[in-house]
Amino acid sequence: MKINGVQPTFTHNDRYATLPLASDVTSVALGSRDAHRRTKSCTSHPVTDKMGEAEETLKRIDTHKGVIGTIVVNAEGIPIRSSLDNSTSVQYAGLLRHLTTMARSTVRDIDPQNDLICLRMRSKKHEIMVAPENNFLLIIIQNLCE
Repeated sequence: MKINGVQPTFTHNDRYATLPLASDVTSVALGSRDAHRRTKSCTSHPVTDKMGEAEETLKRIDTHKGVIGTIVVNAEGIPIRSSLDNSTSVQYAGLLRHLTTMARSTVRDIDPQNDLICLRMRSKKHEIMVAPENNFLLIIIQNLCE
């Protein structure tokens, strides 16, 4: 099953637990490609509509069961929007930006035609998903489903 044209990968025991969240993550990361076509009035602006859609999707992600927080990080590694406290956001942003850069580089070393779409990590307590784009990272931290 493809979500916004991307084939997500799931492990056997968490396939159904995080599918709606994975869908929201990819919709924010990939953006709505046809947002400019849906504008109905002359006063509406495609960029504003996209920002509104992204904000709405981030709020929807925050309401998913088990989500601890979301962080949007700019190209310089500075958190520009977060539902976590500042020190935690800065810590996650710095560490995950570096890890994502290394993972993206590894994927491109293996196949120069390929790119990193989503980085997903699990620990004993949490699952962290990172959706990298050219100018930002979307980081989602959630508790594991019992």
